[in-house]
Amino acid sequence: PRDDFPVIVEGDLPTSFELPARVLAELIDRTRFAISTEETRYYLNGIFLHVTDENEPLLKAAATDGHRLARFTLARPEGAAGMPDVIVPRKAVGELRKLLEEALDGNVLIDLSASKIRFTMGGEGGVVLTSKLIDGTFPDYSRVIPTGNDKLLKVDPKLFFAGVDRVATIATEKTRAVKIGLDQDRVTLSVTSPDNGTAAEELAAEYRADALEIGFNANYLKDILGQIDADTVELHLADAGAPTLIRENEASPALYVLMPMRV
Repeated sequence: PRDDFPVIVEGDLPTSFELPARVLAELIDRTRFAISTEETRYYLNGIFLHVTDENEPLLKAAATDGHRLARFTLARPEGAAGMPDVIVPRKAVGELRKLLEEALDGNVLIDLSASKIRFTMGGEGGVVLTSKLIDGTFPDYSRVIPTGNDKLLKVDPKLFFAGVDRVATIATEKTRAVKIGLDQDRVTLSVTSPDNGTAAEELAAEYRADALEIGFNANYLKDILGQIDADTVELHLADAGAPTLIRENEASPALYVLMPMRV
């Protein structure tokens, strides 16, 4: 009977602001691949939204599974000042992204409290999605974003993706790591598998720093490279044991951090 239908009691949703649907869609697309699926760390099972006011007022979205981090930054929308930090669950993110596809030309009204969030698309008579938020504390992810990585690699993300993809075909479950050798203006990609031997490939790139070898999970690296629509991607590296910062350029709203693997 309809009386059994669960009702979400929204209560008061004191924060209210609007975002263009296209911006919200891009925010989701650039971060959701990094959402953790590990249920024990339930507070990582969503996209973290929070406002900061260091140099300028910003709204930031972040997702991480401990191996990689994705962050998307935009100017703080009017009305978002003072909003609570919230974690939007993975399932709600997926449903929201589907609904946005039908409403990309409009704005989305976002109302939220510390425990619930409501997205209204398509104006009057549009679609409303209400979700509970994850009751947990997202870690201070800014600590893992490297600031002093002084080795800069610039490379075509599509060529890099294709090269990683090719050498990784011989990788087994245990050896998902692709080894990246950096030297003056060239990148060597290699994967060694006990069963299938070694695959290697060389790419032209812009690199002027000291030679370096570092390993990454091939799938994680491809996930990030697949996000970059430009002709160039920047990888800011320190050493084989430190996280690497990946972005299109300094001005791009999306930023990624990838932890290395031993190779």
